[in-house]
Order: sequence, then structure tokens, then C-alpha cells
Amino acid sequence: MTASNAASSAPVDPTSTAAWEALEAHDLELTGSLREWFDADPDRAERFSLEAADLHVDLSKNLITPETMELLQRLAREVGVEQRRDAMFAGEHINTTEDRAVLHTALRRPVGTPDALVVDGQEIDRDVQATLRRVYDFANAVRSGQWTGVTGKPIRTVVNIGIGGSDLGPVMVYEALRPLAQDGLEARFISNIDPTDVYATTEDLDPETTLVIVASKTFTTLETLTNARLVRQWLLSGLRENAALTPEQEREAVAKHFVAVSTALDKVEAFGIDPDNAFGFWDWVGGRYSVDSAIGTVLAVVLGPEVFEELLSGFHAMDEHFRTAPAEANVPLLMGLINVWNVNFLEAETHAVLPYSQYLHRFPAYLQQLTMESNGKSVRWDGSTAATETGEVFWGEPGTNGQHAFYQLIHQGTRIVPADFIAFATPNHALADGDQDVHELFLANFFAQTKALAFGKSAEEVRAEGTEGPLVAAREFSGDRPTTSIMAPKLTPSVLGQLIALYEHITFVQGVVWGINSFDQWGVELGKQLAKDLGAAVAGDDAAIGSEDSSTASLIRYYRSHRES
Repeated sequence: MTASNAASSAPVDPTSTAAWEALEAHDLELTGSLREWFDADPDRAERFSLEAADLHVDLSKNLITPETMELLQRLAREVGVEQRRDAMFAGEHINTTEDRAVLHTALRRPVGTPDALVVDGQEIDRDVQATLRRVYDFANAVRSGQWTGVTGKPIRTVVNIGIGGSDLGPVMVYEALRPLAQDGLEARFISNIDPTDVYATTEDLDPETTLVIVASKTFTTLETLTNARLVRQWLLSGLRENAALTPEQEREAVAKHFVAVSTALDKVEAFGIDPDNAFGFWDWVGGRYSVDSAIGTVLAVVLGPEVFEELLSGFHAMDEHFRTAPAEANVPLLMGLINVWNVNFLEAETHAVLPYSQYLHRFPAYLQQLTMESNGKSVRWDGSTAATETGEVFWGEPGTNGQHAFYQLIHQGTRIVPADFIAFATPNHALADGDQDVHELFLANFFAQTKALAFGKSAEEVRAEGTEGPLVAAREFSGDRPTTSIMAPKLTPSVLGQLIALYEHITFVQGVVWGINSFDQWGVELGKQLAKDLGAAVAGDDAAIGSEDSSTASLIRYYRSHRES
């Protein structure tokens, strides 16, 4: 099957393949435990440890054997994962329901990459680099003080207004790389239409030194445009109070304090933003895959173009690994296949991501959109019903906080919760508690948790410590709780880009096995449309309220009767 054929062909039902049948038999026949497997194979850790760019990935504590991995790779071949991967990189329209290419990987192709990418008549590399140059020129103008607010003061705070992929990615990256922000320049983010979000984000800001980025490709997103109007009111009100602006200066103020990430230039201009200060991206970039596009303008401004370029280089390094590494050494491929094994054969329903880095505290939230919006579907890309369970509920918090919260369920609960542990050899801030290197104490917890989850604690070991009676069972740990450990030398912009791209490609692999189009999100649309339709009822239109179902009508009446003016 060629890449082009892979883009247009019907998905292969994985349950109809010989590999799936063999995996079912293998699952029934699999015996032993992680403790026994490690004892029997001294080279197990080395056998199942791989390198991808700067990432060291240890798969050995998953519930897999060499035969498991051989069968999973066979499954990937039989459903055409590699062909569909190649079709994606080539710009084929693998987003079937929207008839679009899927080219987030093109956003991070370096200047001068051989074999220029031309898709649907568009010179992709040229357009991507032209947009990046505009974003970087703007970022440098703000960072140098050349770009000022309407009263001539330099920008001190950049407020990014977006939602979904226009928010989660920029927030996560900013939090992860916050130490690299330029002194005297910070980013803030508004996404929720709850007015509390706008109020709390802006209440202590100086409108004279605030720049606002409105991120909405179509410039029609309800939450984003509502929040943008609220912030515009706040800004103009504050400037009137502080600077006594004339009406002409007020019009100029919007142009000096607002820019857009959008392709709808007419709507941008109607809002008051100069279209020359609008940075666009393309329909082959999905929102949850867009942080490395112009959506990252806030990052280029606050962290700097050099940091953004390093982030892109990390993305590209993982792209190249996924595109070129052989199956047996291809980390995103193997991790995606292990996730399929966990979901479809071990019946896991959730997946924890546990970064041992406080700077990655928003990474699990980012992955929730990436994975669940991509693969949370019950139909395949040809409209047929999925033949297997699909998707996983992704969740997590940084260690060691999670250890004192939900790790109890992962260790001793009745559900299997596969978990990815992420850590870095060198801390961002090396601190000592007396003679104790605190980062080493931190990593001791990282190593201990995966060891405990894998090997547990037997009743005999509990009794050997002097415990008897009912307490023995309470202190026993079954082990065989699957984990993957991901380590890197340090959390740098490049390593962060590698981590993000790793999970993008893991998600892709799972989607192909399940026959899912991982690049649309029709499930997001229904609630948004109903919210618009309910506007009249919520505002108090009795006829509109009466046309709703009894529960919705009752809830609206409760709201109307209890709302304080």
C-alpha cells in the first residue's frame, strides 16, 4: 500500500487481522509476573530501553514480553500504520471528514529542508517561514521596547485570549519554560467564558503596558470573542481613567494594544485590530496541534524567538525519529502500540501522566485535549462503527504531589492504570537541604514509585517485617502495575518539543490502529451550538424556556429565580 492509497483507503478492522487473533491467544497464554520476568531475563531493562532524540525511554515495566512487542509490530504493519504515517508527512488528505491534509509536522521543518513541501498547490515551507519571520519581527519589536502602548510605555504583560488549542498549548509551554521569560515581561492567559477569568487576570494589570493577543482562526469563537470584547472594555476604561484619551486616541489604543492570530482579516479589522498585526495559520493545522504555529506568538514574545526556534527543533527531531526509525526502535510507534495493548487486551480505561517536574504541571491537561479530542470517537474515518474500544481517559498531576493524593488507587486499586513517569537528570534549580541534594531526594521518589508499582510487596515480605493478621493483606501490593519511564538530561525548549511531538505521534498510532480520524472534533460542536440556541431561554424568554425539555427548563428557571442583580 502506498502513502497515497493509505490516505484514501478504508480503515482495516484490526480485529480481522491475523496479528489481532495472535494477540488474543497470546494474552490468554501469558504467564508470570514482572518480578519473574526480570529475574529470568537480566537484560530485560536494556532490551526494552530506547533512545529518541534526547529522550531515554524505559518500557521494561510494562506488561509485555518480546513476543508481545513482535505481535504488536505485526499488527501495525497489517493495519498500515507506517503507510498512513508517510501519507501524513507527504500532505495527503488523511483528515477524511474535513478533506484536509494534516501537516502540523510542517510547522517545524527547518529552513532549507530538502524536497520542498508543496501540497494542494501551496508552497508550505515558504508560507510557514514567512509567517514565522513576521511573528519573530513582531516579538523582537515588543521585547526591545520599539513597540509601545498608546501612551508610549513599553509592554510588560502579554495577555493571550484563546480556548482549547489556542490556550492549552501556549499555557503549558509558558509554564514549562517560564524561567526563560525576558526580565520584566510576563504572559497571562484567559480562556474561560466565566467572567471571573477576565476579572482575575486583569485586575492588577496596567492597561498602558498590556498587550493582548486574540487567538481565533475564524475570529468567531464565542468564548474568545466575548472575552476579547470584555478585555477591550477594561483596557479602554483604564486608559480613559489613567491617560484621558481622546476618541481618536481610543481607536489607536485598540490597534496598539491588540493583535490577532487569525486568518479572518475582515473580522479582525472590524474589531479594531490592524490586519497587518494579524498572524495566520492554515486549515491543515488542528487547534490541538497548533502551539508551534502562530498560536505560539505569545511564547515568541515573552520567551523570545531563539527559544521558540529551539522548541521547534525539538519537535522536528522527534518527527524525524518517528518518520525514519525502524519499527523495533521507534519510540512513538511502540508506545502507541503498548497503549493499544493496555486498552484492548488488558482492559485499562485510563492513563496517568506523572511528570516529576513542577514546571510541567500543565502537561497532563494539555495531553487531555491532544489525546481525548483526537481519539475519543466511536466511528472510524469511513463512517463505520469502531470495532474495538477506543481512547483513554488521560489525567495526572506532578509528582510528588500525586503520591499523597491518588497513587493509592494506582498501587492497590482494582483497576489497572498504566502510567507514564517523566523526569530530568539535571534540575532547573539545584537546591540543598543541609547535605541533602533535594533533586536527588525528588528522583528517589520517581525511581521508587515505578519499582513499587512493578514489583509490589508480597504477603511473605509483609510478614517478615513483623506484621500479622488482617494487616497483612492491607499492606500487600500485587505489583504488575504497568509504567513507562521517560527521562532526559534537562527540561529545555528542545526536550519539551520532543515530549509534545512524542505524544502527538503516540496518539496518531493509536488512531490508525483503531481506524479513527484523529484530526477532527465533531463532538465538540454540538454543545457549542446548543449553547447558542439556549441564549433566549437563559435570558428569560418564557416561550423559549417552555420549548426545552423539563430538566433544562427547570434548571433555567432555578437560575432565573436565584440570580442576584
